Amino acid sequence: MSDNSFGTLFRVTTWGESHGPAIGCVVDGTPPGISLAESDLQTWLDKRKPGTSRFVTQRKEPDQVSILSGVFEGKTTGTPISLLIQNKDARSKDYSAIKDKFRPGHADYAYWKKYGLRDYRGGGRPSARETAMRVAAGGIARKILGGKVKIRGAMVQMGTEAIDRKRWSWAQCNKNPFWCPDAKTAAHWEEYLDDIRKSGSSVGAVIEIVASGVPAGLGAPVYGKLDADLSAAMMSINAVKGVEIGAGFGAASLSGEANADEMRMKNGEVEFQSNNAGGILGGISTGQDIVVRFAVKPTSSILTPRDTVSRQGRNTTIATKGRHDPCVGIRGVPVGEAMMACVLADHLLRHRGQCG
Repeated sequence: MSDNSFGTLFRVTTWGESHGPAIGCVVDGTPPGISLAESDLQTWLDKRKPGTSRFVTQRKEPDQVSILSGVFEGKTTGTPISLLIQNKDARSKDYSAIKDKFRPGHADYAYWKKYGLRDYRGGGRPSARETAMRVAAGGIARKILGGKVKIRGAMVQMGTEAIDRKRWSWAQCNKNPFWCPDAKTAAHWEEYLDDIRKSGSSVGAVIEIVASGVPAGLGAPVYGKLDADLSAAMMSINAVKGVEIGAGFGAASLSGEANADEMRMKNGEVEFQSNNAGGILGGISTGQDIVVRFAVKPTSSILTPRDTVSRQGRNTTIATKGRHDPCVGIRGVPVGEAMMACVLADHLLRHRGQCG
């Protein structure tokens, strides 16, 4: 595989497997002189790590990150930053019974057809375990963006149960295990997901990521559009099956008048009357909040027996045991935040390179 890197000037390359000895990444393109410590990254990793509630996988990984290079006396040097996280609680034996069976909904069959082999231990390379390194890289990206840019994520729908946007409160996101901005819906989700978890099934979710304080001018026509790169970044996250910017698919049902984000001058600055564009016009940021949503499919590893085939070409059934997220979207929130940060940092550096 050669496609293990993303970004242009701020470039991230990840490596490692779910049940290998460690996972890691190399972050290249970070400007020199930025204050950076492991604690700056650990804050975000603690949001994603497993075992934090009964609603996520009970794999006990501390996800303690180590900075191996690119930082000297607390400052970035401008050279590649290498990050490492040791895998502490892999249980490969949980997968030995299904090593010759393809899990429906997983990448098992596709990887086997492409490479002629697969790492059956927890999914190997395509496991969501890899996203821990994206979150660590996102911590570096946030340092590049600076304190004026605020990136926040929330779960806005779990299965068929959506939040009431009239009750939206960012403060509530840190008060429940779902990063839900609606306290009433979060309380309902506890019972809803408990029933799903106890039945051995799973459910999908919709995540919303909002970046505030982003300067106007990031992104470029025609093939360097900010929204195109954000869409690709979110689609690269495990289990994501759809992405929308701003009004997204809802824009198809709007009239031209309703969809237009009208403008007025206020205190010498342009002020938009709405944000159906999600903060991006023509692939370039407008200075409004950048709003991205993505849909996450239900976790494919479930206890309910499903029809499948074996590596030897025989029809069979499979029930996946082990420790799995009943709703993978919960831990997808900090991953989405990280990918937003990485893309924005990359475009900020690209903008500076062209426009000063």
